[in-house]
Amino acid sequence: MKIIDLSVSIEEDLKDPLPFSIRYETHEEGAEFGAKLAGVEPDDFPERKGLAGDFLTITSHAGTHVDAPWHYWPTSEGKKARTIDEMPLEWFFGNGVVLDFTDRPAGYAVTSKDIQEKLSQMDYRLQPFDIVMIRCDADKKRYDADYSEIHVGVSAEATLWLIEQGIRVMGTDGWGWDTPLAIQAAEYKQNPRPGVLWAAHYAGKEKEYCQIEKLANLDQLPPYGFKVSVLPVKIKGGSAGWTRAVAMIDGQTNQG
Repeated sequence: MKIIDLSVSIEEDLKDPLPFSIRYETHEEGAEFGAKLAGVEPDDFPERKGLAGDFLTITSHAGTHVDAPWHYWPTSEGKKARTIDEMPLEWFFGNGVVLDFTDRPAGYAVTSKDIQEKLSQMDYRLQPFDIVMIRCDADKKRYDADYSEIHVGVSAEATLWLIEQGIRVMGTDGWGWDTPLAIQAAEYKQNPRPGVLWAAHYAGKEKEYCQIEKLANLDQLPPYGFKVSVLPVKIKGGSAGWTRAVAMIDGQTNQG
């Protein structure tokens, strides 16, 4: 079995407008801290070296993460929206499907017709609980200043269509699931109206689903015939949870 890493690292060099920081605690600092915990002296540790550590100030939406229904709206399907710790784990391990939209320009909004055409080309029919991932290769530019503005987005209509097919978890290798925010904002300012700003996210008010943002390496996967694990970190009451997303491909995988 081959395991493919589908995650981006949480790092300050990533060109993400969401603020976060990492402070790395050295082994020497670890000795100081460990001495306080144990009631001994730093010199009591070998070569005055303790255990290294890291301190993060971070949003749950940094790096590769899974959004919970609570992120989109306070309610979903007429009930209180579930937080990330309340989601069924079965949703986050299953058959993976990659829809390649690298032929579309940055800012394009994928429609249900687009998805159906891709599936027809792949000769694949979606199955309930497939984990569907949109590939636009935005992850290859994650160190560029405009990283958050160069992905292909998904329309609200297409999001709801996927949910109707039994898809509960869907993801993208772009910064966000919707079209880039600058494009949404420009359209809204030109003609202010509902259904423009974060429209696909707000689809979660009508139908419950989760989305994965900031995936990576989808170009290394076949269109289907592999397993995906995107188990989210359990943050009590959280609107999202980080995930070390991986794909598992065996030797008999259908290459599409």
